[in-house]
Amino acid sequence: MTTQVSREPFGALDDGTRVDRWTLDAGPDALRVRVLTYGGIVQTVEAPDRDGVRGQLALGFADLASYVAHGGSYFGALVGRYANRIAGASFTLDGRTRALTPNDGRHSLHGGPGGFARVVWDARETDGGVELHRVSPDGEEGFPGALDVRVTYTVTDGGALRVVSCATADAPTVVNLTQHTYLNLGGDGSGSAAGLELRLAASRYTPVDDTGIPLPGAPAEVAGTRFDFRAPRAVAGAYDHNFALDGGVCAAPRTVAELYDPRSGRALELSTTEPGLQLYTAEHLDGTLTGTSGLPYGRAAGLALETQHFPDSPNRPDFPTTVLRPGERYRSETVYAFSVRPRGAGHP
Repeated sequence: MTTQVSREPFGALDDGTRVDRWTLDAGPDALRVRVLTYGGIVQTVEAPDRDGVRGQLALGFADLASYVAHGGSYFGALVGRYANRIAGASFTLDGRTRALTPNDGRHSLHGGPGGFARVVWDARETDGGVELHRVSPDGEEGFPGALDVRVTYTVTDGGALRVVSCATADAPTVVNLTQHTYLNLGGDGSGSAAGLELRLAASRYTPVDDTGIPLPGAPAEVAGTRFDFRAPRAVAGAYDHNFALDGGVCAAPRTVAELYDPRSGRALELSTTEPGLQLYTAEHLDGTLTGTSGLPYGRAAGLALETQHFPDSPNRPDFPTTVLRPGERYRSETVYAFSVRPRGAGHP
């Protein structure tokens, strides 16, 4: 069945700006995704379990006001210009120091307080999906150059969500985009995601200080540490760390992660062109936020698998570069492929 694409109003901001919700539906027994023009937010990801019951897997809110009020959680948001942290909210490019807007202590996080997660995007229908577009003006949150960004969400007939981000700039700048959807394969409001089984194609990770900034030196080996997910195991404990994916930057997506819920049978295969993946287990959630299910989000109610370049890369010439120059084209692709496994199947 061909994916059906539809649009409906989802409210308006205080200044009257209209926000729409786009639904990408591959059929009653397949994947359905809802995307907001506010923040490029993936509001829902609905996929069947092993019994064919479609459940809502993404953490999110039922109304626009909640997204505006609690934007710091980044539920489902499209994050930029720079995902993750830039130390000291500044970097030097071509000999000129650029001061950014700090919003994580003294650091810049996810593009600053007025980043891509808090703006309304233009949208148009594409084949099986929706394309979001905006031009980030020169100097927005301190970043140099005007950045023309297009992000396409597509639901394929095979049950996958494909996210393609492209950008060009009229002056040298840095760019690092990601999708910040929190997932719980057991279903929204089903409790902690700590029991989900995760496998990562990452033999190294970037140790960080107590503010989330990578420590000096090369990424560390995961062998013999709690960061070793090369063989599947349950996620336990707090993580907000970047994993250096095997293979680095790739021209085409390769499989870098597998997530599995033994209870529901749902499985996720994650593929990307990016060199890094930030695993975030949402330990900050404390039951004060209520999701689309009407149930509160407790500690680790979902986890985020954010495909991206490494944190603080603009200040780390030893990391894969995030510099974009006029005449160049930034492109990033990540695919979330959902499936089910029979009871007792486990990981392949």
